[in-house]
Amino acid sequence: MTFNDKYKDNVLLTKTFHFALNIIDFTSELQEQKKFVIANQLLKSGTSIGANSKEAQNAESKADFIHKLKIAIKEADETEYWLFLCEAHKDYPNCKNLLNDLSEILKILNKIISTSKMK
Repeated sequence: MTFNDKYKDNVLLTKTFHFALNIIDFTSELQEQKKFVIANQLLKSGTSIGANSKEAQNAESKADFIHKLKIAIKEADETEYWLFLCEAHKDYPNCKNLLNDLSEILKILNKIISTSKMK
């Protein structure tokens, strides 16, 4: 069974998984250009969003679930920062699609957290 088969009905996990794959591709391109520091930072934070979202699925309580998703938001915010740097610097590859995908992920995370707090 693949990730897509197992989590096809979970929009957050599907989007963060595909985002992580795109981050891996983007950071590989950065590494080829010898932009190692940003590549490493971006790889860690960009893949961590999905890992924390996945971990939240097995939370021990509603508070734990919210906490893990808040960590995912922090990682997304850090990722956004690195992508903004890449976008602003003339010698870095285009990352607009990644920024658009990340914006959508942040909206989903924020909506899940606000809905979870109301319940």
